[in-house]
Amino acid sequence: MSNALPVHHDLEELKGLARDLVEACDSSDPGAFHRWAVRLRGGHDGREYLPEKIERRWIEFRKTAEDCSLETAESFIAREHGFASWPEFSSFVQDMTRDGSDVYVFEAAADAIVEGNIEALRKLIDEHPGLTRQRSTRFHHSTLLHYVSANGVEDFRQITPPNIVEITSLLLDAGSEIDAESDDYGGGCTTLGLVATSVHPEHAGVQIELMETLLERGAKMDLPSAGGNRHSLIYACFANGQPKAGEYLASRGAPVDLAAAGALGRVDIIRGYFDEYGNLRPPTTSKQMQNSFVDACWNGRVDVVKFLLDRGGSVDLKSEIWDATALEATLWSWQHPASADVRERCCEVVALLARAGAKLDAGTLSGPLATDSRMQAALRGEMPQ
Repeated sequence: MSNALPVHHDLEELKGLARDLVEACDSSDPGAFHRWAVRLRGGHDGREYLPEKIERRWIEFRKTAEDCSLETAESFIAREHGFASWPEFSSFVQDMTRDGSDVYVFEAAADAIVEGNIEALRKLIDEHPGLTRQRSTRFHHSTLLHYVSANGVEDFRQITPPNIVEITSLLLDAGSEIDAESDDYGGGCTTLGLVATSVHPEHAGVQIELMETLLERGAKMDLPSAGGNRHSLIYACFANGQPKAGEYLASRGAPVDLAAAGALGRVDIIRGYFDEYGNLRPPTTSKQMQNSFVDACWNGRVDVVKFLLDRGGSVDLKSEIWDATALEATLWSWQHPASADVRERCCEVVALLARAGAKLDAGTLSGPLATDSRMQAALRGEMPQ
């Protein structure tokens, strides 16, 4: 997700803010930065823009900067607005003051998409025929079509209006490239991948319909990083808390790799990674299989967990992706389940892991983990009844 602020200040005010940041950085007053951050965020109330979060990002940014110079301050302000450098950001601010500039028109179209103002969007497209192929000047370099996902773009534009499917069809009819790639989340993100991993269209009740529209218009499901971070499309859905989207895409024929097979519970696919003697077939590594094992635990896939426990799935090793053991991942999922069914399956997985020797320090248990009788029984290795 992009933390990019909307622009609340003109260029001269932003230059002044940069100078003031240098002063706040050098000040002995512990509240100086907080007051500066409040001014930077203007009227924006997004959760990523609490002054405390801005300060944490400033502290991290300072680790890569040699000093608290004006150049450093300008660079930080640019990044907080979604730009890689101050020259790029200042050019954007200047372009936004010119009605009819490419930047001005693109930003107006992006606003129309998230506001659900299809007539304003249609008018802009009619007046500017190349608009649907244009890209944002922010670091993600998304096209307008990417904005329908409410994902990977500025957080203040991560909104799904009720007519987003109609808006998507308008953009595609006007020439939007359906598999154009955004540079966010490590690059390679397509609109389909961003929709499938986005909570906003899911909460709006249009995620499946939106994916169906994109697939009917030719969106590919086999691109290597469609959902970001070099994850396969289905696995990216599970990694981002969108299991229904992952299951839907699997039903539409999306490729199911090892990680996705664990998350989906496809023991039939995972079985093919082993030979008749129970040994992994090269080039699959034990580390990859352990990741899939933890993914299966995370999603309460009992059959896969049983299968892999018999073939070297470790209750002690951590998954590379989650930095968690199988038990830790399962307990987290039990406390934050995608559905009641997942919660129930996770309880059974906990019992399987406990029988296999997984242990958790009783002193770390709190809340429902410490009081739920069925979970307490599962942690002792007793199968839920």
